[in-house]
Amino acid sequence: MLLASTIAMAQERKPQGEVNIEAEKDSIVSNVADSLTPANRLVVQDTIKTDTLKTKSSLLSDVVTYEAEDYMRLSRKENRMYLYDQAQVTYEDMVITAGLIVMDNEKNEIYAYGIPDSTGAYSQKPIFTQAENTVRPDSIRFNFDTKKALVYNSRTEQGAFKVRGEVTKRENDSVYFMKNVRFTTSENELDPDYFFYARRIKFVPNKKIVTGLVNMYIADVPTPLGLPFGYFPLTDEQTSGFIIPSFGQTNARGYFLQNGGYYFAISDYVDLLALGDYYTNGSYGLRLESSYAVRYKFRGNLSFRYENLFDSEPGFPDFSKRSVYNLRWSHSQDGKANPSSRFSASVNLGSSNYYQESINQTNSANFLNNTLSSSVSYSKTFQGDPQVNLSIAATHSQNTRTQQINMTLPTVQASIGRIYPLAPKLGAKKGLIENINLQYNFRGENRINTTDSLFFTSQMFRDANFGAQHTIPLSTNFKIFKYLSASTSANYQENWVFKTFDRSYDPITKKEVVDTIKGFDSYRTYNFNASLGTTVYGMVNFGKDKKIQAIRHVMRPSISYSYNPAFDQYYDQYEVVNDLDPSLNRIVDYTRFQGSLFGAPGRLFSSSLGLSISNTLEAKVRDRDSTAVEPKKITLLNNFSMSTAYNLAAKEGDFRLSPISLRGSVPVIQNKLDVNLSANLDIYALDNNNQKINKLNINNGGSLFRFTAANVSFGYSFSNKDFEKGGDEEDKDKMDDETFRNGGRPDDLFGKAPNLDGSLYEDEDAFEKNKDEKKDNEWYNYSIPWDVRVAYTMTYNNSARQNEISSHSIMFSGDVELSPKWIVGASSGFDLKKQGFTYTQLRFQRDLDSWRMSFNWIPFSDRSSWNFFIGIKSSVLSDIKYDKRKEPDRRL
Repeated sequence: MLLASTIAMAQERKPQGEVNIEAEKDSIVSNVADSLTPANRLVVQDTIKTDTLKTKSSLLSDVVTYEAEDYMRLSRKENRMYLYDQAQVTYEDMVITAGLIVMDNEKNEIYAYGIPDSTGAYSQKPIFTQAENTVRPDSIRFNFDTKKALVYNSRTEQGAFKVRGEVTKRENDSVYFMKNVRFTTSENELDPDYFFYARRIKFVPNKKIVTGLVNMYIADVPTPLGLPFGYFPLTDEQTSGFIIPSFGQTNARGYFLQNGGYYFAISDYVDLLALGDYYTNGSYGLRLESSYAVRYKFRGNLSFRYENLFDSEPGFPDFSKRSVYNLRWSHSQDGKANPSSRFSASVNLGSSNYYQESINQTNSANFLNNTLSSSVSYSKTFQGDPQVNLSIAATHSQNTRTQQINMTLPTVQASIGRIYPLAPKLGAKKGLIENINLQYNFRGENRINTTDSLFFTSQMFRDANFGAQHTIPLSTNFKIFKYLSASTSANYQENWVFKTFDRSYDPITKKEVVDTIKGFDSYRTYNFNASLGTTVYGMVNFGKDKKIQAIRHVMRPSISYSYNPAFDQYYDQYEVVNDLDPSLNRIVDYTRFQGSLFGAPGRLFSSSLGLSISNTLEAKVRDRDSTAVEPKKITLLNNFSMSTAYNLAAKEGDFRLSPISLRGSVPVIQNKLDVNLSANLDIYALDNNNQKINKLNINNGGSLFRFTAANVSFGYSFSNKDFEKGGDEEDKDKMDDETFRNGGRPDDLFGKAPNLDGSLYEDEDAFEKNKDEKKDNEWYNYSIPWDVRVAYTMTYNNSARQNEISSHSIMFSGDVELSPKWIVGASSGFDLKKQGFTYTQLRFQRDLDSWRMSFNWIPFSDRSSWNFFIGIKSSVLSDIKYDKRKEPDRRL
């Protein structure tokens, strides 16, 4: 018997309020077998003589332990054990807890029910737990021999699904059959905003749900959405599967299927997403995207996109076709993976007009980019004395307007750390001699200048220009009179090139003739520099009882000298002949290195003196926090500098003094908003034709300085958290931003890019932030989250008496959470000079509990469009969505 070895040890404790349970006759007919009763317990009456061999009684494979809070009572007549209040039975990896548990020793079965609490409510409902699976039914019937169970009104969570069944039959520890089942991803499983209803399902925990006829209900209303059968994966791991496309219509290309394809879960370290678009006029697009990551080593993503576009229909006069493509690759290495070497990549190249003409909605925030750039680099450090650094890089820069492409394939750089040949072996280096140091730098480069039409053709590689540059800087620094810091340096440079250009004049065509000469050639240059500077401090104290306790002024004046000799030996001449008037013949100086990899050596001798002074103003103010012990330090003026240069080698008639340059920033909000200022002042005057002349402006009837140019700019990002205690926002990894990886801005000033499914939810937790706090807050004291990003710039030009503002604009982007479930946002700008709005995007997002809805609208411009999306949040059911959009007319 099940309890034979434990009855003698049990001790019955009389509860405070004893519950009398009347004995009832078992409703199960003894001569009818059910699915939970073992066959060997059936009583069969017939005239056949029974077998003389004794049948072996079934034995449990493990010890059954049980306990209860109120009482444990054994009924010998019924051969049952009753456990009341916080009852629990454990057998192998199975645990059943309930308010009332009845153990039937005759049938080796267990029954679990809830009990009423002091208010009469049904409480302590059964909980059936096996391994990681938990079921919460109204009642349970379990057989120890067959290990089968019947569960009534069960509730369980499997992955993103919440499953609720009227009757559940446990076939074994991995298969359940359920009747009249509702399953949903809604958080409210008792009253979900939507659910799927199936009359019968097969449920395999952590693996799948297989159903018969299934219908979708929204707000308890059945919908026409139904399937004769269904399959729902439950695994938490990434799994391969089809991606259902979106359906729609455009005026230019007809009906379409977009973003359909297949997801390949290759391994835990890498995946692949293959998507495609097709339009009924023949246009199509293909996209391959892959992400990979190895923890503590590296991570990255790779994307290739190709689109073959047709406008209108073949045979119509407005028909046109073209193809565009784009390749992106980003790779970052963990800093701790290998401290001595590093590999990184940031690639964004393709057709110059890709972002302007792409039918992919994720590029809507990137068509304003004028430049595509790429860099792939590897660096290695060889420790030693001196240290050696080596780097190999390939770079790419592409102007999308001019379609000009500049590439280096590759650039090799090597450097040897500073060597102090005269420094003492022990102790610090002192004085002019001991601080003498030198370095060696090498740069080898293969540079390619081409266009879109010649990209990666044989012509592109034939026009490549390559060479090498060797640089040896020699420098030292020392103190003069303890307060003056002096430094001097001499720089030697040798340039090797393998392509030069000989120039001559053709009297027949009357044009310059340029001949390319391939072969090794070289030239050498050198220069000398010296500087002297110091730091001056000034302090004014107002007293500790004042709001402003002190102001400190820091000045850093410096004077520098640079000497650059003329390298005339590398220059030649040719004569331009005038057949009509020989007196008009002229001599043209040129160098064969003009147009070579590292440019031409300087022909003009220069000797100039540079003057600069920088200023910083700081103040100590009384902290508003009364508990603060020390005063607060703030910056009033940050690095405001004035600089100019005087050319000592200028010839008569040349301008000796360069324009005075003013640079600095004014902190408006500490550590948040700095207004950057710059201006140029010129002492020379203009003639009546607005041409600069070698005459002081003050001697020409003007002021001492002529204001020629100015610029004011600032960028500011703030939110409601900036006005809350400890409200610092977390930094977002830029590489996780789709717009940034496309080469755009990560600050949303050009708008937000929708996901591939058309939604605007780059951050799927947008509505989940501070969710618990929102539940506790009442409406009247609810804090409305918001964030704003602003960029402003103004440029003034008066170099030739224009007296005009050449550019003046402001850009802004922001989002406001009007309610816990509504977010509205906008990205726009205004050109204050031309009095017009720049590219504008309006965004509306609504949290529908289990669903999400968004509306993205570009109200005007040639990219006017809108996109409406509504779909289930859960990634398991992301294909259940509705997406409607109006695409912009991109015909040229």
